[in-house]
Parts: sequence; structure tokens; C-alpha cells
Amino acid sequence: MKIVVLGLNHKSAPIEIREKLAFDTTQTIRALRQLKDRFREAEFVLLSTCNRVELYCASKHGEEVVAQGLAKFLSEFHNIPLEEFQESLYAYDNEDSVRHLLTVASSLDSMVVGEAQIIGQVKESYRLACTAKSTGKILNHLFHCAFATSKKIYTTTSISHGRVSIAGVAVDLAMQLFADISLAKVVVIGAGEMGELLVQHLLHVGCKNIMIVNRSYERGQNIAKRYGIAARKWEEIQSQLIGANIAIASATVQDYLFKKEPFKKIMDTRRGSMLLIIDIAVPRNFEPSINKMDGVYLYSVDDLSEVVERNRKARKQDITKSMKIVHKNVTDFMDWLGAKDIGPLIGQMKEKFVRISQNELERFFVEARQEAPYREAMEAMVNRIVNKLLHCVIKNVNNVAKENGATEAAKLVDSIVRQAEKISSKPDSKEDKRS
Repeated sequence: MKIVVLGLNHKSAPIEIREKLAFDTTQTIRALRQLKDRFREAEFVLLSTCNRVELYCASKHGEEVVAQGLAKFLSEFHNIPLEEFQESLYAYDNEDSVRHLLTVASSLDSMVVGEAQIIGQVKESYRLACTAKSTGKILNHLFHCAFATSKKIYTTTSISHGRVSIAGVAVDLAMQLFADISLAKVVVIGAGEMGELLVQHLLHVGCKNIMIVNRSYERGQNIAKRYGIAARKWEEIQSQLIGANIAIASATVQDYLFKKEPFKKIMDTRRGSMLLIIDIAVPRNFEPSINKMDGVYLYSVDDLSEVVERNRKARKQDITKSMKIVHKNVTDFMDWLGAKDIGPLIGQMKEKFVRISQNELERFFVEARQEAPYREAMEAMVNRIVNKLLHCVIKNVNNVAKENGATEAAKLVDSIVRQAEKISSKPDSKEDKRS
């Protein structure tokens, strides 16, 4: 089996590219079903968050799905020329793919190391793959390995202590840019998981005037009641921004909620009072050109780098400890994968050896020797020789597995099978048959 991951993230691609390639829930299921229709024997999981879009694939030898094919699919699905984002893509295979997923699921590859939201997002991506029936034995085992790795890291290190989320970093930035955040009126746009985290962090730093605005007023009200803040209907969002000091947006949309020209009316009504906007949504809620307007300070999720870097430095020891856990679990998974492959490969090797012996017997028993009385005895002898040679090979394969792991043993057997296939399929010359 071959495991491949193709993707881009906050380190390889700016938000302008990531938001174009983002998938919502409906698109994710549709994309997975299309992939499964195109590559029927392969397995797929699609992970799409504000900071990454990644396709995970497992396919059989001889039917491998290559990274270039997955890149072409992304281009076709979103109707975006491949050259617009190809340089932002990264691709890993086999052991590197496994290590990447375990690192991602454990938040070690996140913008904010230690954030707890990523494991929920990875689990949701796996759930959607199960719904689309695009996953199978290999990716099932791999993703459950990722879940277990994440759990061990979160329970045996202090990597998740403190404000470790994009929402927490956004609030830290607001505190840096606003003299006394406890006096500010803050409008939170969006009442999803990120919106609720924003409310929690704002309350933690002493904000007293928080307003949540959401498309589903009922959901916004539920959060408001839970945390003792206010909620307003979606239709009131502009009036709330007119009176706000800070707006933090995390609503899930496919196009900008606010574009420059309509937003100018809001700023005109504010009469020059400063508005801080932190847009952590992907795709973004505010058109970037709004930042050029007088009195507006607009930050996207990619502008949080300074606060993020401080967070990473503070967790240096935890990162080192966590990576040791990742490396061990990668080895365990690759051993499982190799052991899974050895059994069928041994069977293929035996089949190829038998075919070679039969070919040689057929070459020998031609013309006058075709009806030789010793034919049966000779065939039995050749079969015994083949079985003894197979026993020697399998014993050496087992030694390789013990010393270097099942993956290396599987590679050895696969190499023997491929060589035996060439020998068994090579046509005999007329001279060989007459000799």
C-alpha cells in the first residue's frame, strides 16, 4: 500500500489562496465521492480548516494515486488554474505522510501549538469520509492512530495549557492594540465553536460589553444566556458595528460579509472613531481593502504571527516531548502496515516461485522427453526444492522483520516478487527449448 498526502497550509500558502481552496461540509462529501468514483480502489479523507486543506489517500501498489492527480482534482473541483496554487502545495508519502497526520492531529503543525480545536476538526473530516464511504482499512487504522497520539500528547504534556487557540491569540492581539479592553464594546460575529471560544477568552480578560451576532439568532441567544452576554439578530449587524470598538469575526461564509463600498457608510456614521477588526474566518468575512479606510485597523488570521511565535517558544519543551510520542507511534503504524502487507506478498512470492519451476519443467520435458517415465518423480523433486528454498527465504524475511521492522521486511519480499515476476514472464527462446 502507498499512503499519500497533498495539501497546503498557513506556512506554505497565504490566506488569499487558502480561502479559494477551502471546502465546506457539503463540498467535502461531494469531493470525496467524486474521488472515490475516479479512483475506485483507493481510500480518501479530506481535511479543510481555516489554516489548511489536505487530501489523504491510500492506494494499492500498481494502482497508486499520485500527488499530481490530487492537485489536478483540487484545481478542477474549485475551477482554479493549477498554476495559481501549485507552488504552495506540499506532498508526502508513506512514513512521511503518517508522521504529518499525527503531527497535525496533535496540533504540533498548527499556527497555535497546543490548540484543542484541530483534533475535533480531524475527527470531523474522518466522520465525513465515513459518511461518503471513501475511507477503508488503511486510513481507518491511520486516523484512529492519530486520535490516540493526540490524546496521549494532551494528557501527558502541558502543551494545551493557557490560551492556545486562534481565538485566544486574537484576543491577545486585541489587548495589545486596545488600551483597556474591559472598557471596549466588542462585537463577535459568528456563534460557532470559534465564536464561543472568543466569548470565553474575552470574558477571561475582563471584557464587560460583548455582543454576539449570528445568522441563527437562536444559537446566538443560547451562547448569550450561557455566558451572560447580549445577542442580536443578523439584520442588526451593521448597527452593532457602528457602536463597536472591536469586531472579531469567525462566521462561515463563501463570500465577504462586508465589502469596501458598503462598509464606507458604516464608517461615515461612526464619524472617525477608530474600529479594530480581527477577521479570523477562512474564507474571510471582511474584504481586505477595508483596511485602507481611515479609522479602520483590519487584521486577518495570517497577521497573528508575532503572538503565535511567542506561544511556540513558550512550548518548546512540550513540542520536543510530543514529537517523541509521534515518532514512536509512526513506527508502530508502519510496522502494522508492513506486517499487513507481508502475508499476501509471501503468497505472491510462493506463486511466482512455483510458476518459475513449472516453466523450467515445461522447457525440459519437450520432444522426446515429453513422455519420459521419470517425469512425475522429477516434478515432485522440483517442488520439494522450491518449498525448501521458500522456507529459507521466509526465514530470512522474518529475521529482517525482527531486526529492521515489518516495513523493511515487506519491501524485501516485494522486491523478490517483482524480480520473480520478470523471470516467470520472460519468454523462452527456441534455443533454450532445444537444449
